[in-house]
Amino acid sequence: MRQSKGVTPEQAATLVEDPLYLACLMIKEGDADGEVAGARNTTGNVLRPAFQIVKTQPGISVVSGAFLMFLSSSKYGENGLMVFADCAVHPEPTAEELAQIAISTAATARNLAGFEPRVAMLSFSTKGSAKHERVDKVTEATRLAKAMAPDLLIDGELQADAALVADVASGKAPGSPVAGKANVLVFPSLEAGNIAYKLVQRLGNAEAVGPVLQGMAAPINDLSRGCSVDDIYKMIVITSNQAIGLMR
Repeated sequence: MRQSKGVTPEQAATLVEDPLYLACLMIKEGDADGEVAGARNTTGNVLRPAFQIVKTQPGISVVSGAFLMFLSSSKYGENGLMVFADCAVHPEPTAEELAQIAISTAATARNLAGFEPRVAMLSFSTKGSAKHERVDKVTEATRLAKAMAPDLLIDGELQADAALVADVASGKAPGSPVAGKANVLVFPSLEAGNIAYKLVQRLGNAEAVGPVLQGMAAPINDLSRGCSVDDIYKMIVITSNQAIGLMR
């Protein structure tokens, strides 16, 4: 499988003794549906064999990380449940990559959160209120995502308040199918997404479950090396549900 990359039979025999490589080979051969790892390995070690063997879904070239956010208030999202991305993987996505992240996150909302996604593509601008190349990136990503998934409820660029608060949305983005009622937030960069989920978690007393890796051809999820038994249990449930979603 890796012969074209210069891997010798001897090296392959050594690699297959590594549980992380063995798990990916089992997935590739149909003997397993997903993988949960990382309690004793770094993220790089978990993802390396996944990229080499399992690879990404057709039409998706970027892997991202989403968090299921269980908020302390039911007035936001879907009765207090939202999905945030990318909060874990891709530092500075292009417009094309951001569109793919939006599509992957919408699928996570359907398959794991169990609701129909209303995706807000976030920025510091709402509908042209500011001019900047970073705003242009989000606007272009929204256009591309709509072309990729015409039936998806998605809009951008939107500021966070316009995405979440109906009164603000009516003034800033009238007529938007998403503004004021978003349940999926896609951030323009990893920096923004990671800061946002931690602020909501710590200052807003939300429970953050994840990161859920998105975009792989099979569900592969990476635990923190400081994970608890409860963390492992939750990620097993998430990975199983991702596998079921891919089978549909």
